[in-house]
Amino acid sequence: MSKESQIPAPGTYGQEEIAHNKLEPWPNPFPGRDYQIHFEIPEFTCLCPRSGYPDFATLVIDYVAEQSVVELRSLKLYINGFRNRALSHEAAVNEILEDLYKLLQPRWMRVVGEFNVRGNIKTTIFAEEAQATYTGSRPAYVRPTFSGI
Repeated sequence: MSKESQIPAPGTYGQEEIAHNKLEPWPNPFPGRDYQIHFEIPEFTCLCPRSGYPDFATLVIDYVAEQSVVELRSLKLYINGFRNRALSHEAAVNEILEDLYKLLQPRWMRVVGEFNVRGNIKTTIFAEEAQATYTGSRPAYVRPTFSGI
């Protein structure tokens, strides 16, 4: 096999990484402490299952870790894997919550999808889950603060 055939075509190595990605847990450096982890993901996209048009959203993920936190590169690639998938706003948010909760088994987790206005309607989906024994804080939802560069 020549060297040239081993090099992916320009612009395709990211697609390959997304396709082969698996969410990865990472050891929580402070498992004895309740502390909140907050992510804002301002470039989430998926496709409308009815029209095929893209839907855009900012995802907000908040959680209190147990033994594991999510490895950020794997989270980025996982989220990017939704961009060509046809699914409703509700399905996207709940699937992300289910996948992350199953992987990490956090004390508490909330995923919010703030979808951009489409057809004169703004949609915000909230989904959360917690361990039955968790009595710690569940911070009030705060709209995304990321405003770009």
